[in-house]
Amino acid sequence: MEDFSFQPLGKLLILVGAVTLLIGVTLLFLDKIPYIGRLPGDIIIRKKNFTFYFPITTLILLNLLLLLISWLFRK
Repeated sequence: MEDFSFQPLGKLLILVGAVTLLIGVTLLFLDKIPYIGRLPGDIIIRKKNFTFYFPITTLILLNLLLLLISWLFRK
């Protein structure tokens, strides 16, 4: 019978916890970051009883930031 190790599961749980903590802290302080969500290129359409918001520029910048972070971790 092979030895079964919980070490990979433990590492995965630590990673999931760290990511959850990072997302939670980011959501807490998101209002204090001045330009996130209000960059040129973010689409906002306001009508009488309807608002459509699509932060395309913000999404592109966050995607590039995450890509850079993942690239740095792979090196």
